[in-house]
Amino acid sequence: MSFKNSKAERTTITRDTVDLEKDTQNIYESIVMLSKRANQINVELKEELTQKLQEFASSTDNLEEIFENREQIEISRFYERLPKPVSMALDELVNEKIYQRSLEE
Repeated sequence: MSFKNSKAERTTITRDTVDLEKDTQNIYESIVMLSKRANQINVELKEELTQKLQEFASSTDNLEEIFENREQIEISRFYERLPKPVSMALDELVNEKIYQRSLEE
C-alpha cells in the first residue's frame, strides 16, 4: 500500500459515531476493526522504515557520523510527518476501502 499518497487527516478531528458503525451496526465492532487495521498499517510502516534505514547501518560508525547523516534524518522526518495509522484506518473505513468479514457468513 502506498502510504505516501494517503489523504488521511494529520490532526485530530471529531467523528460522528453513526458514520463509523454504518457497516457493522455496532460501534464496538467498528472500533475493533479499526484497531486491527491500524496495527496492520503500523507494522507495514515500521518494516518499510526499517528497510530504508538498514541501508545506512554500519558497524564502524562513530557518534559524529551517525548525527550528521542527513539522508537518514530526512527519511525519519518524512515518516514522522505521515498521518498516524489510526487516521489512515479511519480514512479507509469512511471511504469504504476496508470491510469486516464474519465467520458466520
